[in-house]
Amino acid sequence: MDLIETPSFSKEEDKTADLLEAFLQSEGVETIRENNNVWAFNEDFDKTKPSILLNSHHDTVKPNKGYTRDPHKAEILDDKLYGLGSNDAGGALVGLISTFLHFYSRKNMQYNLILLASAEEENSGELGIRSVVPKLPEIDFAIVGEPTQMNLAIAEKGLLVLDCYARGTAGHAAHVREDYAIYKAMKAIKWFETFTFDKISETLNDTKMTVTQIEAGNQHNVVPSVCHFVVDIRVNDHYSNPEVVEIVQKSVDVEVVPRSVRLNSSSIPREHPIVKSGERLGRTLYGSPTLSDQSNLSCPSLKIGPGDSPRSHTADEYLYVSELDEGIELYIKLLEEIL
Repeated sequence: MDLIETPSFSKEEDKTADLLEAFLQSEGVETIRENNNVWAFNEDFDKTKPSILLNSHHDTVKPNKGYTRDPHKAEILDDKLYGLGSNDAGGALVGLISTFLHFYSRKNMQYNLILLASAEEENSGELGIRSVVPKLPEIDFAIVGEPTQMNLAIAEKGLLVLDCYARGTAGHAAHVREDYAIYKAMKAIKWFETFTFDKISETLNDTKMTVTQIEAGNQHNVVPSVCHFVVDIRVNDHYSNPEVVEIVQKSVDVEVVPRSVRLNSSSIPREHPIVKSGERLGRTLYGSPTLSDQSNLSCPSLKIGPGDSPRSHTADEYLYVSELDEGIELYIKLLEEIL
């Protein structure tokens, strides 16, 4: 509830970072902080043992205009904890902190535990998890806290955003010409609408392309020289982002500029011990269409947490308190089997 009542928009999470540091230190945990990322190691950390990363984020998106409640007022009504960031991803973050503290002083574990409360997840910022991972010991695998109803997201689609520029000759609309930028763009957009990628993933299905923005021209009687449009691509685990860019560039007669190719898909093998532990607890396996900090990790990673993904970024966001209680219990049971 303190996290909800402390605004923490991406790049403005310093106050929640302060809060997290103070809380962990009050529990006897030595913390490390860089920018607005806060992390810690279990008390009996052993460099010779493999390490598990427990990660979730403490930044939020800005509240949308549909809110009927104060987004920064934490209030519990009929088991619902209302407030911005309660579902995405306050529940998962608090659940993983509770789990870390549960195991913090345990001796003779098979793994080390590293807790990371990361910043700038919602905007894939430079000063978020990507800036911290190079400073951490080698990670064997990660548990990434996001709202999944405590089911096991064993794969996650990558994200690729393309800026596309169709170019032609500017001039008066009354004259005939062959290279209309808008018509070139329309032809390319049709390709994005109809093309299908061959490789279908067992967990993530197909690679999906969606044209989401378009702009051209500034008055009715002038043919523009450029039509710019944006394509959002969700990439399954059978393609890398550079591979998809290459396929697109060979197929359309427009300039294609990727904003970034680093947000690749991620996954963990079905046979991994942590996945098997979850299956024994009766949890469902699935592939997630949404992006998280998993895209910045090179190790196998599992996305799991209390809450429900469709509630994320919605007006009057909420988390059931019972979901949080169940989530903490399941996180602990999930790790008990392998630690």
